[in-house]
Amino acid sequence: MKTPLVAIFVLLYSTSFCQLHLSAIFNDHMVLQRDKPVKIWGAAKAGDDVMVSIGEKKGSAIADKNGRWLITLPAFQTGGPYILTVKTKKETKIYKDVLIGEVWLCSGQSNMEFRVRQAVNAKYEIHRANNPLIRQLNIPDVLSFKPEEFIDSAKWILSTPETTGDFTAVGFFFARDIYEKLHVPIGLIYDNWGGSNVESWISKNDMLGSEELKDYARQMSDNWDQTNARIEKQLTTTLIKNNNGVKPDMNEEDFRRPDYSFSGWMTTSAPGDLDWNGLPAYRGEAYMMKAVMVDSIQSLLPSELSMGTGDIRFSIFLNGKQLPIPDGNNILIPLPAGTWKQGKNIILVKIDGQPVPDHMTIGIHGASDLLYVDFDGERISLSDEKWKVLPLLDRPHHFMHWMNNEGTIIYNAMIHPIIPLTIRGVLWYQGESNVDHAFEYGKTFPLMIRSWRKEWNDEFPFLFVQLASFGSDESSNAGNKWAELRESQSKALDLPKTGMAVTTDIGEAKDVHPKNKQVVGHRLASIALNDVYGLPQTCNGPVYKSVTFSNGKAILSFTSIGKGLISKNKFGTLEGFEIAGADRRFYFARAVIRDNQVEVNADSVTDPVAVRYGWSNAPLEMNLYNVEGFPAPPFRTDDWPGVTEKAGFF
Repeated sequence: MKTPLVAIFVLLYSTSFCQLHLSAIFNDHMVLQRDKPVKIWGAAKAGDDVMVSIGEKKGSAIADKNGRWLITLPAFQTGGPYILTVKTKKETKIYKDVLIGEVWLCSGQSNMEFRVRQAVNAKYEIHRANNPLIRQLNIPDVLSFKPEEFIDSAKWILSTPETTGDFTAVGFFFARDIYEKLHVPIGLIYDNWGGSNVESWISKNDMLGSEELKDYARQMSDNWDQTNARIEKQLTTTLIKNNNGVKPDMNEEDFRRPDYSFSGWMTTSAPGDLDWNGLPAYRGEAYMMKAVMVDSIQSLLPSELSMGTGDIRFSIFLNGKQLPIPDGNNILIPLPAGTWKQGKNIILVKIDGQPVPDHMTIGIHGASDLLYVDFDGERISLSDEKWKVLPLLDRPHHFMHWMNNEGTIIYNAMIHPIIPLTIRGVLWYQGESNVDHAFEYGKTFPLMIRSWRKEWNDEFPFLFVQLASFGSDESSNAGNKWAELRESQSKALDLPKTGMAVTTDIGEAKDVHPKNKQVVGHRLASIALNDVYGLPQTCNGPVYKSVTFSNGKAILSFTSIGKGLISKNKFGTLEGFEIAGADRRFYFARAVIRDNQVEVNADSVTDPVAVRYGWSNAPLEMNLYNVEGFPAPPFRTDDWPGVTEKAGFF
């Protein structure tokens, strides 16, 4: 008789932990949290006695019927190095150079993942980084549809000039400032994933208890096959909806006809990965298209077509005729006079199905200024959000295992396995991937904080970074997703023991990864030193408190003004303010500081009812600070609906 597959799985699972086993987070050079009970856990043969010792402190437990055990040792003061010994009757594991100090979990997406070697003045910082009491544990990027119990591979690394380049930049500069004040070992847990949504970091159980996410959690996939089928269905449904209820024609010959209509294709942008612009995780054949308007003079001139960086999968067509693609890193195609016609021209980029690694994303890549048509020095930019894309779903394709294909899959593999490691708190830098549903983030981000604290059974400090400036700098009237995300982030401050570092003043409008991570780390450290470690200091910039309207002016009051409000402007004037009347139309406004309040007015608004400050994607002109040098975060006095209010996760 054949053994059922379920029975085989149970047998393998139960025998896999017959031997003494600990998560890889327990390793040589680890830092354990001081002044809190220390928790050590693992697996062994069911019924085995397990003994743990660190220095003179000892504890024991009996492995339960599933082989699991947990031992809690009394709190330690700062110290070490110690030896951690874990043993059963038959086995012993010994971990050396164990320090007791401060442990911070550094999590989020790519700006927390961003390493010291990528930061501004990186060589200077790395050459001078030689403090073995600052250490980092790297948690590998893994996804799972079920909560995992252990981290299989991880090492603690000491900060030296040879290793610090690979430390989280935000975490390292935070740790350096903390160490200079406290002189205790600092352990950083590098646990992040670039591009991840906040929903991927939340447990399914807590999603089920959330009004915003419960419907998703009830129907979320249990495996990759289900996920792939859902994404396929979503893409097909979107294409049919765009094409007046019928699936778009996928005959490539038709695409090159002058009368072909691209109206049923999906809207996207270039440059950029299509993972973020309509085709999440899709790997297969596709076409991208853009219409280019050319006048009568331009049509008579020779030109150059620049299409970003090279890709072996590309074929490029102009008005149905294939263009030669030269060798080289950048696609720069010289075209003779008369190639372009007056009026509308169609650029088609075919992305074929040549096998490449999944990390080679689909899309047109390169800097924005590498997408253009140049007519003898007269340039038309091709970098915008007016491209169209069509995945050829009738051709062989697949969907990569992507961190944003489902919620909770990062939590399962990268957060659940490190609980209940005792930590001081969390540093969090994430939100860029949630801007399309920024309003909802005001609920889901606090949900994640509450979820983690519940799982740890510890209301630890949670310090986070408000998103830096990135993208356009239009007025409020245009609608600004990044401004709405920043506002949603600030709502988490309603939770106890939270703190927010403002970074709008150090962003880079054309780079989502600003390199000045030293200031980010410093501002987080200032909050920690004041709020967590009891070293009183100003750690925040001016925070909007209230507004009054009188005689055509708005008078704004603030908290956290420190020694007073200042303008970082040699003229003493403020920038970044807008004002609106009852018509909800905003105008750029004059603003001045008077008696530590801000007075705002504009000639176009005689009876103002609302003020906004820094309410754009990239408000780099903001210059309201306190004397201590901390910037005011963006804010608005109104609660009018934004552009993301009805958008949600999946």
